[in-house]
Amino acid sequence: MKKKALAFAAMACSMAMLLSACGGSGSGSAANGGTAGSNIITAYNSEPQNPLIPGNTNETGGGKPVDLLFSRLVSFDKDGKASNEVAESITPNDDATQYTIKLKSGWKFTDGTPVTAESFTKAWSYVANAKNAQKCSSFFSAIAGYDDLQKDGLKGDEQLSGLKVVDDTTFTVDLNQSDSVFPIKVGYSAFAPLPESFYKDPKAFGEKPVSNGPYKLDHWDHNKEIALVKNPDYKGNEDVKNDGVTFKVYTDDSAAYRDIQAGNLDVMESVPAAFTKTFKTDKKVQAYSEAGSVIQTFTVPSSLDHFKNDEEGQLRRQAISMAINRDQLIDKVLNGNATAATEFTSPKTPGYSDSLKGADKLKLNASKAKELWAKADAISKYDGQLTFSYNADGGAKPLYDAIVNQLKNNLGIDAATNPIPTFQEFRDAVTNRKMTGAFRTGWKPDYPSAENYLWQLYSTAAADGNGSNDGDYKNPAFDDLCKQAAAASSTDDANKLYQQAEEILLNDLPAIPLYYSNASGVASLNVKSGYAFDWQNLPTYTEMSKK
Repeated sequence: MKKKALAFAAMACSMAMLLSACGGSGSGSAANGGTAGSNIITAYNSEPQNPLIPGNTNETGGGKPVDLLFSRLVSFDKDGKASNEVAESITPNDDATQYTIKLKSGWKFTDGTPVTAESFTKAWSYVANAKNAQKCSSFFSAIAGYDDLQKDGLKGDEQLSGLKVVDDTTFTVDLNQSDSVFPIKVGYSAFAPLPESFYKDPKAFGEKPVSNGPYKLDHWDHNKEIALVKNPDYKGNEDVKNDGVTFKVYTDDSAAYRDIQAGNLDVMESVPAAFTKTFKTDKKVQAYSEAGSVIQTFTVPSSLDHFKNDEEGQLRRQAISMAINRDQLIDKVLNGNATAATEFTSPKTPGYSDSLKGADKLKLNASKAKELWAKADAISKYDGQLTFSYNADGGAKPLYDAIVNQLKNNLGIDAATNPIPTFQEFRDAVTNRKMTGAFRTGWKPDYPSAENYLWQLYSTAAADGNGSNDGDYKNPAFDDLCKQAAAASSTDDANKLYQQAEEILLNDLPAIPLYYSNASGVASLNVKSGYAFDWQNLPTYTEMSKK
């Protein structure tokens, strides 16, 4: 839900189960899987919100192809373990305020030009620079000079002062504060290198990226498919078992499932609501369902009257959260393919806890919910209708119909759904701050740390269009605890501070956690090997083969 938004990939991204986007393929070339017997994996996708530029991609429609196109300093295996990829070494100083990064030699982009230290420093500065309006800008907020690149009057080519090129394969990174997560964070796609050709015409580049990853772009037929083919010059950690991956765009997830059954599509990382009861015993598909790392939420914008981050708004958010029966949603709507949320990260995240102070606000308590709502009305009477927006092409209708009914029955408020036709239109409305009620959100992690779920989604630095804080929540106490956690000398100390930060979120509820999606999906019987899911609830695309 991509990323990012997810997001929820997003997420935002960006959000596995509900981020999806009628399939259509182009010609019968090997690149789009049309040639019988070709080892091209066809995969379910939505139309990306934006061109395929790593630093401007934070939702799963774009995030999935971008991840396969661009290699970063480090890569993650299917369990989330990090290993150096383009980096030879990433070495901190004593207090983790400076890192020296050395690159492996011989890496090239698909246009034949070398991947150098400047390929990283210029790319990171471009994403951080406010003039360029990149969605992943906030990921660079800890690098020295970031604040200078948020000022008015920039040209767009100004560089982060904290980045220094030593030679073609070495650069240093000076941070504003200690950041022990930095060597993992650089595995996120926003930290990908870019070739010189990008800066000549970013728009054209986004339509046909020049990349350095396990695959390269063959073609992008908008609203139909994005075809990637194996990059013969790739020299990284992935052992690519197929000849390419073609992402096919769907606006109906049930149509995608039926194509899996018929062998016309190879893999999808979600299961439509109509099939959640039967997919595990469906002999026409290969089913997968295991505990996962994606959290599903909805966000109430902090700018919304009666729902701001003040006493009234906090009471209303708490009341709404406690009027929702998560177990019933999971049982009746999701047919058991999820786990009720207890906090803002996931059970697969280091430091996760199911017993934080405030966790009771994520459990059904209708009488308490009505009491809190009455307290809010005593501050300022609210007679409006609260709408819940979601993208209609992703299978979210049954969930939000059920949430609205629960709020009517358990809280007695006027609530209604507001479906938006496509994921792209939905995300554009979120990005442009056009939402006038609550809206569906979620998060698929970019790297395995609580920091990714917390700082990147709820910090002041990630608000106001500078990141994935889509509700523009701001709380200095939360920011401060996250900064302390980033400077902690051990992972255990950091996780304790992140838990304290989460307890602030459990009081303020800038988003309402609903559940953790299982990593659930199906593959066609054409897939002979390598079908599994990774730590981001995504299929292991590089490992899948039809041979």
